[in-house]
Amino acid sequence: MQLPETLDGWLGLLEARHGQSIQLGLDRVRAVRDALDLPQTCPVFTVGGTNGKGSTCALLEAVLLAAGYRVGLYTSPHLLRYNERVRIDGRDVEDAVLVDAFAEVERARGDIPLTYFEHGTLAAWVAFCRAGLEAIILEVGLGGRLDAVNVFEPDCAIVTSVAMDHMDYLGDNREAIGFEKAGIFRAGRPAICSDPQPPASLLAHAEAIGARLWVSGRDFGFSGDQNQWAFWTAGGSRRGGLAYPSLRGMNQLLNAAAVMAACESVRDILPVPMQAIRQGFMLVELPGRFQVLPGRPSIVLDVAHNPQAAGVLNENLASMGFFPETWAVIGMLADKDVAGVVRLLRDRVDHWLVASLPGPRGLSAEKLAAILREVGVSGDIAEYVSPGGAYEVAVGRAAEGDRIVVFGSFLTVAEVMAARNAPQ
Repeated sequence: MQLPETLDGWLGLLEARHGQSIQLGLDRVRAVRDALDLPQTCPVFTVGGTNGKGSTCALLEAVLLAAGYRVGLYTSPHLLRYNERVRIDGRDVEDAVLVDAFAEVERARGDIPLTYFEHGTLAAWVAFCRAGLEAIILEVGLGGRLDAVNVFEPDCAIVTSVAMDHMDYLGDNREAIGFEKAGIFRAGRPAICSDPQPPASLLAHAEAIGARLWVSGRDFGFSGDQNQWAFWTAGGSRRGGLAYPSLRGMNQLLNAAAVMAACESVRDILPVPMQAIRQGFMLVELPGRFQVLPGRPSIVLDVAHNPQAAGVLNENLASMGFFPETWAVIGMLADKDVAGVVRLLRDRVDHWLVASLPGPRGLSAEKLAAILREVGVSGDIAEYVSPGGAYEVAVGRAAEGDRIVVFGSFLTVAEVMAARNAPQ
């Protein structure tokens, strides 16, 4: 078979090749990993959890870069370009790097089938191994125990939070989901949990395998006021006078403290000075996570798509101050807890602009509007064929002092970002 010569060609091939986008299990990925024969040569961090994974990865990447290390970061999904998923030294990799990596995985897999995500995960590993890195950060796609990322051995594993999401794959309660998340922990290795109330299943699994578990609020944590915060560990160390991370929202202290705990836990193999932590937290950027755009009306982009994330978004919106009216541009996937998300934000919104999302999982604007009415939202509801169209209407109708909040899915935020970037 003639291999594609462009990134778009590869992505099209991988999308067409495998009809099932999610196929949990490690045997196939592990076999191709072994065929690639690219051993780990630097410390690896694996980051899982329901919410907060992206922020934690961004904070950790920024800190390690500030410490002078060459760093690789693999995340998903992307917002505008696939290249966002694979970063080396703080920059998205070029198309040519991905094309070569996809081809190397293709040659190694033989007749072993791989999903789009699995092929991409292995390609990211190829790119990292070829770059001579000093630290690698891998974000779990879904769950943890059976996610493709889990074929690599972390020197430190971080679970950010455990909440209800992807129940069709991970189980319908926190205990089942917690066990899946804890699958990234390793015997004798640091395991950081930034959820201050982890499920018993996560604690039990960590103990059963002999992981060195640090739990937020028990083994490490934070305190602070409006101006600064401090990090502490149960061992008695304390770092005070810290400026808040540049990522907005009080929940970011949970993520920042977890990053500091992770750095503390691997200081023997990857020392990070305090100045690098301060600098990294100050410089970190992450689009789509309570991202407040400059200008008026105020525009907030947030990929919140489950009740826990919606609760955080609600708290963050409450802390923004007074706005005469709030306009919500919302589009969601059908397999999400739409009612649970809307209930947490219904009293924060005056006007709902609901949009259809594409694809077999996309929820139509008509069905989304029906759910909003069932939940009993008080604001007016209007339906649109796309998030971009809904956003255009919101911008045209909102007053200068109002607020527009775009949320519900990566797809929703991505389309609005693309619409804003399009030439006028």
